[in-house]
Order: sequence, then C-alpha cells, then structure tokens
Amino acid sequence: MSILNVEHLTHGFGERAIFNDVSFRLLKGEHIGLIGANGEGKSTFMNIVTKRLTPDEGKVEWSKNVQAGYLDQHAVLEPGMTIRNVLRSAFEHLFEMEMQMNDICDKMGEADPEELEKMMEELGTIQDMLTVHDFYIIDSKVEEIGRALGLDEVGLDKDVTELSGGQRTKVLLGKLLLEKPDILLLDEPTNYLDEQHIEWLKRYLNEYENAFIVISHDIPFLNSVVNIIYHMENQHLDRYVGDYDKFMEVYEVKKSQAEAAYKRQQQEIRDLEDFVARNKARVSTRNMAMSRQKKLDKMDKLSLAPERVKPEFHFKTARTPGKYLFETKDLVIGYEEPLSKPLNIKMERGQKIALVGANGIGKTTLLKSILGIIKPYEGFAQLGEFLHIGYFEQEMAPGNTSTCIEELWKEFPGFNQYEVRSALAKCGLTTKHIESQIRVLSGGEQAKVRLCKLINRETNFLLLDEPTNHLDVDAKEELKRALQEYKGSILLICHEPEFYQDVADEVWDCGEWTTKIC
Repeated sequence: MSILNVEHLTHGFGERAIFNDVSFRLLKGEHIGLIGANGEGKSTFMNIVTKRLTPDEGKVEWSKNVQAGYLDQHAVLEPGMTIRNVLRSAFEHLFEMEMQMNDICDKMGEADPEELEKMMEELGTIQDMLTVHDFYIIDSKVEEIGRALGLDEVGLDKDVTELSGGQRTKVLLGKLLLEKPDILLLDEPTNYLDEQHIEWLKRYLNEYENAFIVISHDIPFLNSVVNIIYHMENQHLDRYVGDYDKFMEVYEVKKSQAEAAYKRQQQEIRDLEDFVARNKARVSTRNMAMSRQKKLDKMDKLSLAPERVKPEFHFKTARTPGKYLFETKDLVIGYEEPLSKPLNIKMERGQKIALVGANGIGKTTLLKSILGIIKPYEGFAQLGEFLHIGYFEQEMAPGNTSTCIEELWKEFPGFNQYEVRSALAKCGLTTKHIESQIRVLSGGEQAKVRLCKLINRETNFLLLDEPTNHLDVDAKEELKRALQEYKGSILLICHEPEFYQDVADEVWDCGEWTTKIC
C-alpha cells in the first residue's frame, strides 16, 4: 500500500532548477535512503513532502491518518527550554486533550441529564486515548529515552542552548521517537552523533516496523539500515532496490550502457551525415541521400547527463613550525563546571591526531581552549612558534546574507574575480551556487565554501571540527585524499572511523580525560 505519492514534481529557486517532473512513492515497510550530491535538493524534497514548502508544480498526497515525524538538520531549539521540556513537547497533543477533559469536568455541574450523558461519553473516549498513548507514564517514557540516548548524563534539566551539536541532534531525535510517528523522515541523522549512538540508531531503525526515509552520506550507515535507494541527480529521482552498494553496482552498469549507446548513435549520425554530404548533389544517389536525411531528422537523439563537478582540495603548506605545536599544563577545560581532568598533553610537528569520544565530553571545547578562543577552566595551553593555523568550525553562523563570491573576497581581498570564481569552482561549486547567498545553500555547499577559505591560505597546523558533516561522498573522499597528502600537522575531531583511520596516525580517546560519565 502506498503511504506517500509524489507526482510530476517540478521546483526551483529563481533560475536554479531543482526538480523536473519528479515522481516518488513510499510503500508500507520500505526503508528508503535518499541520496545525491550536495545541492541536488534532498532537504528541499523533504520540506516539500512535509508541506513546509509549496512546489512550483506537482502533487503530494499522503494516505489518510498518517502521522509523519521529521528530524530536520536545521531545526531550531528555543532558548530557555530544557532537554526535558523538549522531550515532553512530543506529547503536546495529549496535554491539549487533558485540558479538554478538564474543561468538560468543569462544565458537568451545570449540565442537564442529556448533556451529562454526552459529556460522560466524550470523557471516557479522551481517557481511553490518554491511556493508550502512555499519557499517565510520560515522565518515565522521557527518562527512558533520555537514558537510551545518553541525555540523562548531560542532565535533563540542562538548557538546550548549552548543548553540543551531537547532544542537540539526540534531543531532536528523542522527541521524534517519543512522538511515535507512522513514518520517520530523517535528514542526516548521524551528523554530530558519536559512534556509540550511531550504532544505537542503526539497531533502532533495523527493528523499526514502519517506513522511513533517511538522507545520509554515511555509506556504512546506509548499507546497514535501508532496502531501497532513491538517487537524486540532474533534476531527476531514480529508484533502486537494495542497499547503497547494490545501487552503485547497478548505477555504474546503467551509466556504462548509456555511454555506449550514445557513442554508437554518434557514430551512426556521423556516418549518415557523411553519406548525405557526399551523395545529395548527384542525381543517381539523391533519393538515397534524402532517405538518410529523413532518418536523421526523425532520430530521437540521445544525450549524456552532464558530469557532476567533482571538488579538488589541495591544502597550501606554510613554513615549517617549531618542534612543539602546543603544550598544556594542568589544563582543565570547561565553562561553569570542569569538563576534564587536568591535562598535560603536547603535540609535535608532523603528527596527525584524531580526537574521538562521546558527544558533550569537550572535544570542541578542547580545540577552542588550545586556540585561546575560550578561557581554560584552570591551567593553560601554550601554542608553539611559527604556527600558521587553519581552523574549521563545526558550523557557519546562520543567516549569512553574503554571496559565496563576497565571502571569499572578504578573506582574500587581493584576489581578482577570476581567481575567486576559480577557487570556488575547484571546490565543487557551480556558477549558480557561487552567485547565491550562503544562507540558501545546503549544509554541504556551505562546508565547501569554508573549506575553500581554508585551502587557499598557507597553513602548517589544521584543527578540524567534524569536517565531514554534510559533505557528499565525492567531497568526503577528496578531503580524505587531501589530508593524507597534506605535509603539515592535523588535529581532527571526527565520528566516522572509515574517514579518520585513513588520515590520522594516532587516536586520542577524550573519554579517558573527561569528568563526564560516558
């Protein structure tokens, strides 16, 4: 049975077309992976099917009484709310029913017998609904999901504005799971999640009986949870049965067949055009030439899909730094309270180190403390000599109204327009992306702009905080290659073992230093 039907969907932003006559269906029990390069429109598609965005053309139809739950990578958590508040808000409709029930009770004293009977019947229906939906054990349900996602260790009464990216994702995910929707729509759910909770999410989705759609660039994750792939490319959406590896196998065959058919037709066209050119002027062969020309005119000409722009990352290396890049003396990181034991660590020239550990234990705080962006709770961190530092933060500040060109020009005022456009294009951004405001770009496209600023500056020490988040498969592979090639030193926060194990020659487990229970 079809739960969601999308027919003849066409949509774009200004002159930039996203979809052209796209159709899609979601069947009961399907576990769908929605994939495609950065900027192909995956999050836009989710916004259209959840009716947050109205398409230019086409129809979106859900089955009756289907409740969809959407984990949005750009969702905003209100300042002043606690984790507990957000999780309890999953039951908002039940609290409204309770208010309705209380209102009925208040009116019972003034009701006549006939009205009273109707009220009693309505009251019984509401009470049954509240019982079925676990209303009377809400607090224990909130505690249960908090434990499963490790939020109880953070503290359910913590303000959501104080959370790390991974903790924030867990809160949104926890709220979604408490809502018990019929359909899960997950937009890059593994971004910022630590390895432990990615494994937990895999198990949850594998046991999930209903349908879900998940956007992800995490191939091992997709391979473990999906049975259908929808591939978004060049304004089209194609369906493949199987996991990501099976999709790639079929996709490569289809691509090879299309290229072979195109080459055969091009050869046939050349042969026909040659025959017509040589024979149309001669009376004896004119009819044959005209016949060939008609065949050419009626031919349904094949075309190859334009090749996707693949990024190229080449980090520029500055002069050699001193032997030690940084050294800490009894460094305790934290804000109102300590996040670590006293740390006496140092990093030497040439090392490439990955920082791993659960969300919220202070990996980002450690980077910022080393750089002097935030003050240590106690102790100090001393940077070495002759450092040229490149720092990649987790997220770009929201609401940036600059275009990509303006953003790069601010960083490199000496560049001319050709150099700015060329630098952005090498990072996999098209002309339309380059001329767009940063705030309208996808998360992956924004990451490519930030990487563009980083690779065009000479550095000898890179500090990278979750650089793979939002990046598509091609960009991730190219970034891995570029970091392997980089002659400087690297301190990297990453939750993807298949990425950091190929880049780092040493792994530091921050769980060994933290004061948090992990």
